[in-house]
Amino acid sequence: MGRELKKGTKGPNSKYITRTKAIRKLQISLNDFRRLCILKGIVPREPPSRKKANHGNTAPTSFYHVKDITYLAHEPIIAKLREHKIFLRRMSRAMGKQEWGRAKALEESRPRYTLDHIVKERYPTFIDALRDIDDALCCVVLGASLSQHRRIPKADLDDCARLAAEWQLYVTHTRSLRKSFLSIKGVYYQAEVQGENVTWVEPYQFLQKIPMDVDFRVMRSFLEFYKTLLGFVFYKLYTDAGLVYPPPLDVKKEAAGSGVDAYRLQPVGGAPVDQEETKTTGKKKVELGGGKVLTGRQVQKAIVSMEVDGEETEEVEGNPKDVAAPLATAKAVPTSTQALDTDTLPSTEEFIAQPSKTDPSTSSTLLTLHALANLPNSNTKLFEPYVFFVSRESPRHILEFVIRSFGGVVGWPASCGGGSPIESEDDERVTHVIIDRPLPEGGVLSEGRRRRKYVQPQWVVDSVNAGKVLLEDAYAQGRTLPPHLSPFGAEGEGAYDPLAPVPGMEEALREVDEEMEDDEEDSEDDDDMEMEEEKEEEKTKKRHRRGKKAAASAVNVSNPTDADAVRKAELEAERLGIEPAEFDKVLEKAAKNKNRDVEEEEGDDEDDEEPKKIETTKGASEENMAKMLLSSKKRKLYNLMKRTNARKEEEKVKLQKKKIEIAKQKKKSGR
Repeated sequence: MGRELKKGTKGPNSKYITRTKAIRKLQISLNDFRRLCILKGIVPREPPSRKKANHGNTAPTSFYHVKDITYLAHEPIIAKLREHKIFLRRMSRAMGKQEWGRAKALEESRPRYTLDHIVKERYPTFIDALRDIDDALCCVVLGASLSQHRRIPKADLDDCARLAAEWQLYVTHTRSLRKSFLSIKGVYYQAEVQGENVTWVEPYQFLQKIPMDVDFRVMRSFLEFYKTLLGFVFYKLYTDAGLVYPPPLDVKKEAAGSGVDAYRLQPVGGAPVDQEETKTTGKKKVELGGGKVLTGRQVQKAIVSMEVDGEETEEVEGNPKDVAAPLATAKAVPTSTQALDTDTLPSTEEFIAQPSKTDPSTSSTLLTLHALANLPNSNTKLFEPYVFFVSRESPRHILEFVIRSFGGVVGWPASCGGGSPIESEDDERVTHVIIDRPLPEGGVLSEGRRRRKYVQPQWVVDSVNAGKVLLEDAYAQGRTLPPHLSPFGAEGEGAYDPLAPVPGMEEALREVDEEMEDDEEDSEDDDDMEMEEEKEEEKTKKRHRRGKKAAASAVNVSNPTDADAVRKAELEAERLGIEPAEFDKVLEKAAKNKNRDVEEEEGDDEDDEEPKKIETTKGASEENMAKMLLSSKKRKLYNLMKRTNARKEEEKVKLQKKKIEIAKQKKKSGR
């Protein structure tokens, strides 16, 4: 006879323990346990049966897997947390006894820990970390927009502002921005970095009210990990782009309110480069002396022609001897990091797939520079030919980031901060002025205003989402703006798509046209009696035609023997002035056509109706049978999915009806 097992020690539910037991096992406080779970990425699990996992207790509680708790027990940070508790106890004793020398020594030896090993554990590869920085960016950008508060240390806010500026600087430099959307919550951005889409939301620069019901200890734990994660990711991104990380900060520009422009990009081994000195078009030049200048493309072609003998290349302007002289310095010139140019890549970097010796059927795949260059890319030079000036009432931080990410030059007035490359909107280089105020009184435009375009801020974002420069007339100053649609698409299948055609829109607009025609005809006042009589006859004919259509349609839709349908058609005909005898003829003719069609279809439908009924009943019974076989949890999830789909469909129909009503109102108002 085997040994009797204790109840609850075997089975799938025995692998889960409550949070109280987990804290008791780790011998730490609840706050430290929460902090440790956030740093390590441990989340509560749902056991197969909550009642069995909690030994018959049905009280709501959180469960954790035993392996996760064992994983936490080997974390070195737990020892640091215990040392910190001892430090606080000793510091409190020293301060109480007024032993200032001992307190100073204790402060110097305060226990500290790093999260580098946790980042490496949670993200073994760089791509894994890059895919998971959406929440980190949202948290950091939110912290950068908050004002100083007693519950939030100033050092954390400064770190958030620095990390947010470094991310914007990198996206602007590499022109990685793809989409943007101005919503009520804030501004949504999406950038494409090394083939991965990174989406984050940035709040508007208003005075944020600090809520009192938020546990900032939990938020600070998340922020502590996110700062370390973003430091790793940014260092890798800047290094791959050939830039020094962290970028040097210009203290004078920061004091003048330049924002992101206060940070300067510095190539590895080179001097800091001002962002406004060049428009970052990637056209680096080498001076040969004597007025001769070679571009980066010509230098690259000269290198290829020297390395690959016999390869046909395009002719380089200038003497080849002049190119060979500054070759050593040309190699040190950093090429553009905005986008890879396939013309400048040597043909020797082409990857030739070789068959495998062990398995000849499989082919090798390797991502090369040419493959990266051939990846589909949006128009990153959208605003390159234009120079913008942002007026003081427009959101400078949003427009500056978006325009620079697509190659444009931005200026702003001195009241919005220093460091602007353009002093005023009267500058001859300015092509567009972004303004968000009504038209001046009188509407007379000066000569300077005629030379440039005055548009509202939405034009910039809509042009980016459309992938082309839209016409400025619809976004001109003082005009009613078109709808600002989200570029991120509908929320799942079956959701409302504002760009999709609405069923019934054409019929509704056609009815509006007919009503407008009748109203125009009724409102006309003619002095000539003959013309009036002719128009009355035309109206009578139209009413006859509409009465025939109304009577025939009403009878055709419903059963000819249906008294309610006939009564509705009769009232419609009486309203339009149709004679009763004529209505009876139309009704009799429609009834005959209806009976003939029914007789022709009866023979075909009699054989089809029974299988359809059987099939419908069978499908419903199969669905009910399948639901009976589901567990209670899955059945509830299935019902929740059905209710969600029904709610989406109801919202979709509601929005479609609203769109039809708006279109009808615009049609009536002549817009």
